[in-house]
Amino acid sequence: MILVDTSVLIGFFKGDRNPKVELLEKVIERQLPFGIASYTYQEVLQGARDEAEYDKLKEYLSTQKIYFLQETVETYEKTARLFFDLRRKGITPRSTIDIFITIIALEQSLFLLHNDKDFDVISNKLPDIKILKKVD
Repeated sequence: MILVDTSVLIGFFKGDRNPKVELLEKVIERQLPFGIASYTYQEVLQGARDEAEYDKLKEYLSTQKIYFLQETVETYEKTARLFFDLRRKGITPRSTIDIFITIIALEQSLFLLHNDKDFDVISNKLPDIKILKKVD
């Protein structure tokens, strides 16, 4: 299963041509199972330019599998710990949401499809995260 990050979806919706958008297009074409994080749902909707685009995005996104973090103290401790550990390794993630998405991918053993340099840096220090690089 694949977790598609906001950074790829925005490019996909804009019609960008880059390797990550093309990878998503292959995933869709081959009908591979994918979903989005609840944070991605929110980020994409908040970026809508007008009511019509908001409604169109909401309609599309609501058909996708959406992954959530468990709302427990332990989840937030785990997220804080990951942020803390990364900082100790010389990496300060720019977004706590990226850490939440990382935790979702790790906890649910999902391949992460992203177009965000922060995830490249995180994955270099976190060998357990699976980054989608190609589809066969």
